[in-house]
Amino acid sequence: MRKKLVPVLSMSVALVMSAGAGEHKPGGSERTPRLQPRWFIVLFWKVHRALFRVTGGRLGLWPARAQRWGAMRLTTTGRRSGQARSVILGYIEDGPNLVTLAMNGWGEGEPAWWLNLQAHPQVRVQLADGTREVVAHAATGEERARLWDRWRAVDKNLDGYARRRSQTAVVVLEPRSEPV
Repeated sequence: MRKKLVPVLSMSVALVMSAGAGEHKPGGSERTPRLQPRWFIVLFWKVHRALFRVTGGRLGLWPARAQRWGAMRLTTTGRRSGQARSVILGYIEDGPNLVTLAMNGWGEGEPAWWLNLQAHPQVRVQLADGTREVVAHAATGEERARLWDRWRAVDKNLDGYARRRSQTAVVVLEPRSEPV
């Protein structure tokens, strides 16, 4: 059953992330790619998290590949509550580091997990092949440009989606040697 559901889940994620891909205005200028409605994106991610919980983590995470992003579960500490908060995010690998985007479904405002990471950067990530202790930081300057280009290679609509927001943080998760 798992082998049948993973491609369906991956295709569903691709549908959410790339709706309207390849759209162009007459005259050749690109237009901002169409996104699914906000309620659909929120519902999709809630269903994705529920699938992860119901299957005990057997479904919902997959490894990043050369030209495809993976899915990981990031557990932060709430900046106000102090409670553990988990979210499933897309990521790419950059050597030993994991790289994700603080995009909030391409809507305005910073996602809560990113605000929590800024307050408590030492976190745990669960990948399809195990768990890692990491420390987070926002990429800046040349590092940000290089990692943005890596994401652009995976998602050709990245710049179009990013035009919807004022700034999207590129978040680097570096391995830690001591436990959280």
